[in-house]
Amino acid sequence: MKELSLNILDVAENSVKAGASLTQILLTEQGNVLTLEIVDDGCGMSEDIVRSVTDPFYTTRTTRKVGMGIPLLKLACEQTDGSLAISSVTQESDPVNHGTHVTATFHTDHIDFTPLGDVSASVLTLIQGHPDTDFLFRHQRDGKSVELDTRELREVLEDVPLNSYDVMEWIRGSLQEQYEMLS
Repeated sequence: MKELSLNILDVAENSVKAGASLTQILLTEQGNVLTLEIVDDGCGMSEDIVRSVTDPFYTTRTTRKVGMGIPLLKLACEQTDGSLAISSVTQESDPVNHGTHVTATFHTDHIDFTPLGDVSASVLTLIQGHPDTDFLFRHQRDGKSVELDTRELREVLEDVPLNSYDVMEWIRGSLQEQYEMLS
């Protein structure tokens, strides 16, 4: 993928498909290290599946025989001397604390670092496509952060759908303003 924001979109979509009610997208930049965490409370994966998801010839999808999302994210990490770690707890093994945690680290000063891209657009796409799912987005850099929590928006908006035009425009503007302050 040409931008990490597309990897974020892909992995977060997997979280939604796994039945997550909350998907957290957490970016932390410290020096030349970017850490991406995607944490969900979906149905989780068995240990066998966790071991298999980095294989491009493994997928749970029935529409095609390969799954490239996680393998491409792993490649993007490793080509910068970073790493990818996945942990997961199935709903069957823990009905309360289940879900998946993906952690990807990148060295941003490496020549093969894939640009972050438009993360705001990925977050907006997730909210637009899944207005009943909650997302927590946080991007931290140099003691500053950009943050959006749809749970907080729901409290204020009451019965207004998150994917309504006015709400989406407000979210877009809020993220843009926060990113301007982050720079």
